[in-house]
Parts: sequence; C-alpha cells; structure tokens
Amino acid sequence: MVSLDDAVVARLEKGGKRYEILVDPELVEQWKSDAKSVPMDHLLATEEVWHDARGGERPTEEKLVSTFGTTELIECVSKILHEGDIQLTTIQRRQMIADKRAQIISEISRTAIDPRTKAPHPVTRVELALDELRWNPDPFLSVERQIKEAIKVLRPVIPLSFQTIKLAFRVSGSAYGAVHREVRSDVIKEEWLENGDWAFVVEIPAGMKGEYLSKVAKRDSNTVVKELN
Repeated sequence: MVSLDDAVVARLEKGGKRYEILVDPELVEQWKSDAKSVPMDHLLATEEVWHDARGGERPTEEKLVSTFGTTELIECVSKILHEGDIQLTTIQRRQMIADKRAQIISEISRTAIDPRTKAPHPVTRVELALDELRWNPDPFLSVERQIKEAIKVLRPVIPLSFQTIKLAFRVSGSAYGAVHREVRSDVIKEEWLENGDWAFVVEIPAGMKGEYLSKVAKRDSNTVVKELN
C-alpha cells in the first residue's frame, strides 16, 4: 500500500460535490490499462472514497449511490480515475517528471549506440539533446511508453542505433552461480566444457556491451569473451 506521504489526490467533481481517493501516481496508468494487474491495496493509500481526503470528510452511502450508482469501491475508483483528474503539487509534479526523465535518459544511453562510432551515447549527450529540444515526459505515462517518443524527437539531433550483438563467454565452473544470476535472462545458448568451465552466449543491445563485460568480469576475473559475427 502506498504511504499517505507518497499518495496524491485523484478527484472527480460531480453534482456539485467533490469525490476524492488517495492513489499511487506511478500505478494509475497501469491500473487504467489493466485493473486486474494492480491490487486495490497497492493502488490506494486508504480504501475509501472521500469528499475531502486530507480533511477526512466522507460521503454518505446515499451520495455514492446517487453519483456512482453503487457503493462498490472498485466502481467508484474506476469512475474517478477515468473521468476525474490527478491533483499534484508543483513539487510532486517536478519530482515525477525529473524521475521519469532520468530513467528514460539512462535507458537510451544504455541501449543505443552512435552508428558512426559503434559507441554508446553518454548520458550527458542525451540529456543535453533533450534540453535543447525542450522535451519532458508526462508524469503519469510509463517510462516504456515514453522512451519511444523520446527516441523519435532525438533522432533528428543525434544518430541512434539499437543494434543487438552476441557475446560468447567462458567462465570457471565455480563462478557459475554468481554469473548465472546476472545473465540468465539474456542467455540464448549454454554448455558445460570438459574442463568444468561454463560457456554461454547472450544477445544484448550493443550499447550495453561495456556494462555487460564489467558485470561478468566482476563475478569471475578469469572470464574469456568473444563477440560473435
């Protein structure tokens, strides 16, 4: 459950009355897209509908029925989130935009390369380009959805390529557990060698090559790696 300190007010004005719920702003879009994927006690700070959430004023059951046609919480929440507005303070809005912007910039820097040099774009380069374009994310839309928009506006300013590469690794058998935890989601082929070493191939965004090599080498200093054509 989101804390009261981190929750924001979602508000619907109807019939001369105000109806409010306290929600986790990071989960609103996901809930609106697929309500079943977000438990109500994760979405809401308090499982109640209010006239004034901060002041503690509640509507009567009669008011809920006349406005929403029901007293069922999920139906009231759905109507408020689909027809109402999210009330953010200036500080909350700035912080949400800054957090999402940083995540988007980090992801583009990690996964994209400059096709001319085959090197990743530094975070600062992506950040300065977005500053020049005066682009900022929507505080309520997911990072994944807005990465595509950021890439679209960046492409005329900086060259971006999202190629993938295959890397073949050989690590000592004793390092298998530690390395496997780091790479298992990317492994497309693996085998145990006669000497007890573990060999595996991963396919990753080209921009992540340096980060990936460092990650595996930290788990086994005797790592051998080769980029496959």
